[in-house]
Amino acid sequence: MRSRDLDEEDSALLQTEDGVTATATLTAEPEAPRGSVTPNHSLSDLPLARRLAAFCFLLIAEFFYGWAWNTVDVLRPFFRESLGLSLTQAGSAYSAQGAGALLGAILIGQLADRLGRRNMLVVVMIGYGTLLLAGVFVASYLELLLQRFALGIFLGGSFPVVVGIYVELFQPSLRGKLASAINTTFSSAIIVLGFAFGHLGGYNWHVLLWAGGVPPIVLAGFAYLIIPEPPRTAISRRAKIPITELFAPTLRRQTFLLAALTGLNFFAYQAFSGWLTTYLKGTRLLAAAEIGHLVEAQFVGNILGGFFWGWAGDRFGRRFGALGFVVAAAAIVAYLTVPSYLLLLTGLGFVYGYALSASVTWGPWLAELYPPHLKSTASSIFNWGRLVSFFAPLVSGTLAGRFGLRAGMMISSVAFALAAAIWLRLPETLAKRSLAS
Repeated sequence: MRSRDLDEEDSALLQTEDGVTATATLTAEPEAPRGSVTPNHSLSDLPLARRLAAFCFLLIAEFFYGWAWNTVDVLRPFFRESLGLSLTQAGSAYSAQGAGALLGAILIGQLADRLGRRNMLVVVMIGYGTLLLAGVFVASYLELLLQRFALGIFLGGSFPVVVGIYVELFQPSLRGKLASAINTTFSSAIIVLGFAFGHLGGYNWHVLLWAGGVPPIVLAGFAYLIIPEPPRTAISRRAKIPITELFAPTLRRQTFLLAALTGLNFFAYQAFSGWLTTYLKGTRLLAAAEIGHLVEAQFVGNILGGFFWGWAGDRFGRRFGALGFVVAAAAIVAYLTVPSYLLLLTGLGFVYGYALSASVTWGPWLAELYPPHLKSTASSIFNWGRLVSFFAPLVSGTLAGRFGLRAGMMISSVAFALAAAIWLRLPETLAKRSLAS
């Protein structure tokens, strides 16, 4: 979008790529701060080398975000043993972290749009690095919940901040591929953390907290040298709080549908993947080694699928990914009904993981659906769905108690199908090309 120069106090009508409009104020600044661009230029006008360096820095931040986030699962056996926790207590650490992430996504996404995304990236990196290190000093169950909740706040703010930056750096036709790189980096952090767990965890598991906490604290300040800051030229006069703009009359329906979409995604994932190992062990009576192989196949499919769906989202439009949710819904039904042939279950698990990663383009898509000054606030909608996911174990567990675990998990297929239908009813932000072209 091109904007004309306006004097201070003038107003402009901002328009998103699919035609949604919102009133905003442009404030002229006498001199652009170091590392920023002038109001009549965008970050995508910067030299390619500068933009690639900035994106590489974001990948580093994403790696340590992925490391910090997944310690709640990977290190669970250690902090459960050291604190003498029950299974339920140990599992509740994830719930505390997820609740913090929901709050952080809402708060930090708005602060990024108001105070600058580069500034908040620095805050987020220092925040999750410091609070991950705080886990070294946790000595009780209550302290664990508080530490994980506080850590979740900064982790939840990472996604909207990172998305808000890289969608400014590159043109829309590349953003899906960039999202794939972000997704792969997050998954790579899990692989490295698992490798480190196997080699260092038995020695002193606190080393893994130090390894994940110190680097982002040290590197955070370099953001001011590497990440360019766009001019903050658009702040709504009507809304004191950015999130209220998402519920303006022209955007309200879209926002509610997006919240439902992300909620169904998280609900479906928890209802199936959350019970998967329990189902494979208790219902299909598979050995631990076989279960590990099946989970690995799903994980590999998710990584490889991220590259395809990112490319497809850039080529055929953001709504093309709804096909992935349809495939995921079908794969779940097949997975829960076919005989216990390991090769067959491996293939279906791979397909499920591959299709599940269709949501990889949601970061850019959410930012594109709203006015430019709301990029990070809009991207935070992705994490709103975590609120709905809190009910997935309760609903699916209740169904499992009455009709069996297979029936309880089957509800995830319905959720993915509903999510696909909602996805297709939302606006497209990128011109689609035909499959023939």
